[in-house]
Amino acid sequence: MKTSVIVQNLKCGGCANTITQKLSEFRNISDVHINIEESKISFNYIKEEDAFLVKETLKKIGYPSIEDENSLVSKTKSYISCATGKFS
Repeated sequence: MKTSVIVQNLKCGGCANTITQKLSEFRNISDVHINIEESKISFNYIKEEDAFLVKETLKKIGYPSIEDENSLVSKTKSYISCATGKFS
């Protein structure tokens, strides 16, 4: 099945690289596509739990969905994730 998540703090290719790397670690997640302009992450998943795991992972690395709070901690994590993504 395919779904999309609109996230906060997605600013550039560095962010996209970090997100792609993290989501590629999950066995049941495939075809990750990131649209930076729309802050949208699309992917295929097998079980509904997998989609929830993606959403939680995004939140942990600083890219909470638009439904979640965008705390100062989330913003800081996204800057770190972005910088990491630029160097990898």
